[in-house]
This record gives sequence, structure tokens and C-alpha cells, in this order.
Amino acid sequence: MNVEIVKFDNLGRGIGYINDKIIFVPKTVPGDIVNLKIISEKKNYYEGILLEIIKPSKFRITPVCSYFNKCGGCDLMHISLTESLEYKLNKINEMIQKNRINYDVTDIIKSDFSCNYRNKVTLKIVDGNVGYFENNTHILVKINYCYLCMDTINKVIKDIHLLNINNGEVVIRTNYNNEILINVMTMDEIKNIDSLMCNHKIVGIIKNDECIYGENYFIDKINNYLFKVSYNSFFQVNPFICSKLFDLIEKHTFDSKKVIDLYCGVGTLSIVASKNASYVLGVEIVSNAILDANLNKNLNQKNNLEFLCADTKKVVDKISNEYDTLILDPPRSGVSKTIIDKIKIEKIKKVIYVSCNPSTLIRDLKLFEDSYTIKEFKLMDMFPNSEHIESFVVLKFNN
Repeated sequence: MNVEIVKFDNLGRGIGYINDKIIFVPKTVPGDIVNLKIISEKKNYYEGILLEIIKPSKFRITPVCSYFNKCGGCDLMHISLTESLEYKLNKINEMIQKNRINYDVTDIIKSDFSCNYRNKVTLKIVDGNVGYFENNTHILVKINYCYLCMDTINKVIKDIHLLNINNGEVVIRTNYNNEILINVMTMDEIKNIDSLMCNHKIVGIIKNDECIYGENYFIDKINNYLFKVSYNSFFQVNPFICSKLFDLIEKHTFDSKKVIDLYCGVGTLSIVASKNASYVLGVEIVSNAILDANLNKNLNQKNNLEFLCADTKKVVDKISNEYDTLILDPPRSGVSKTIIDKIKIEKIKKVIYVSCNPSTLIRDLKLFEDSYTIKEFKLMDMFPNSEHIESFVVLKFNN
């Protein structure tokens, strides 16, 4: 069945039409004429897979990765970086316009590298083979190199078979010093650790949440800030964009006196904000993250910081107008209406909102709309070759 692809959807899939009914086709580009197969029919749409490109779009390029057409790791490697950035800008602006928010996003901060930028990867191991699953399947695509990952990780991928893992999942992390932290989930016995250590700076290997070699963390460094990164903790995967995010936090807390950082995680943004503020309070529900946040506070010799382990929704009383700046970096689910209402009641002068989920970000900005004005809205290409995008928004209270 031949179909012309007319646009991208919000997940980076191509959109076409069959008898006026929409069909979503991954790995296609607007302008492609393709032969496809329908794999699912819903009430209002079809889902399809690409069988053959009959006529390629003028926007299509040859992916640098030979696994791209099957692997589920990338979405946009078949278009240029320029086109992918335009797609991301258009996606955000369409969402903004749909929600009748009065702002036009024009600024997107590029990553220093569009490939080999990730400091963390999660891979599947099936019958001794290492790779990614195909999209929406449990079919393994065997790989020995990932163009998204830093070369330090790729060298480990080629040697991970030395551990004799037959089935499971492995998470590989690296830091500024090319050290490696490996987290394995498997029922198999791990062997030959010494063989892997010969060619790699392994600082720790964790199996099923138990450290079996070295430490369960390492120290990473961004913009001269030091951070403990545990094997299972959240840390930005693109250190180049993370550096630019820190620059923005410093810039927009330059005139801040007291800052409250909700969803502070291991304290990264709190620590950056403390450079200029006289006092910063970070709030986080995960107890292990707070332990790491306090360690990071000491690593960076910050005495104007305090961390509180609590559910943000249960400590809304901590949100008060004694703080002139509030930082939000919530999970993908966004910020609860209760917290937004409290921020508005307290008339906090400045809100900095960092988000990796445009849908919940736009929803929350709509709730702020009656009391706050968007002063700055930047996109950050934290995830090149992917449909994902990081957003940085500064809101000012309407006096």
C-alpha cells in the first residue's frame, strides 16, 4: 500500500492518510512516498510499519547508524540536525498555539555533539547478545556500537560479553574522567570481572542492587561542580547541554536572595543556584537522592544550602513569599495544581521551570497564565537524534 507522508507527529513518526483516516508510520519523513503495512487499526487511526521507500523526501538523509531502521534507540537520524531542530521548535509552538498561550518560541540551544553525547545507556541482553529492542517489540537488535553513546561506553559494549551474562539488562554509565559504572539485572552468575577491567576504568559493578565490585557510585564534574552519581540515580545524560543548563540557572538566579528548589533530586540545580543566592532550600521525596544531595553539598563546599526529604505536595507550606525565586524540575507528570495554586497565592516573583515533557509543561504554563508572564522560553537539544526535548522557562509574577 503506497502512502505519502505529509508531516511528523509529536513522537517523531510520519503521518499519512488512508481513505481520510490518519496513519502513523515510524522512520518516515514528510515528503516520502512509501509502501507500508498496517499493523493496528483503532477507531480514529491506523498504525503502520515501513516496508519500502518508493520515493524519498528531499528532507531524508542516510542515517549514519546501520541499525537505525530496526533499532528503537533513535527517532530522527534520517533527517538533518537542522531539520530536527526545526521539527522540535514547530512541535512546541503548535502545542503552545493549541493551548492559546501567548508566546512564540524561537530559541533552541544546540548540543555540542549530535552523536556520542550520552553518558548513560540501557541495553538488553538476550541469549548472550547485546542490543536494543525493536520499537514496541521484544525482538533484539544486536549491536556493538551506539552512535548516541560516548566512546568510553561503546568500548565497554564491545567487551560486555566477557562477563558471561546470557540474559538480562545492563546499564553503563561514564563520567568526565572516563570512569565506568556498570549496573546489571540478571539471574546469571557474573564472571571474568578482571578481564573487563584490563581495558576499562571500571569503578564499580552492581548486580541486582548489590555491589559486587568496587563502589556503587562515581563522581562526575560539570562546570567545575562535583556530583556523586549513584548507579541508580537520575543525572542528565548529555553533559554538554547540562553545562548550558547550569549557565542559565546561574544567569537567572544572579539577583536572587532566597531560592526554593522543588523536585531537587541529588541537588544539582540547588547547588548551582547557591552560587549567587544567600540561601537555597531543596525538596525531594526520594531519601537516597537527599543523601546524595547532602554529600554533593559538602563536595562543593556549600554552606548556604539545606535539603528536605519530603513529598512536595505535603509540604506546600514551605512555599512562601520569603523566597524570591522558585525552581521546578519535576518528573514527566509535571507539577500538581495544588502546588501551582500555592505559588500564585504567595506571589513568588520568579519561577524557573525545567521540563523534559512538553505536554505537562504546556498544561502547567496554562495554569500559571492568570498570574505569571513568560519572560523566557528556550528549548535545549538534550537528546539529539531523538524526538525528545528539554525546555527552560522563566516566569515573572504580574505585579
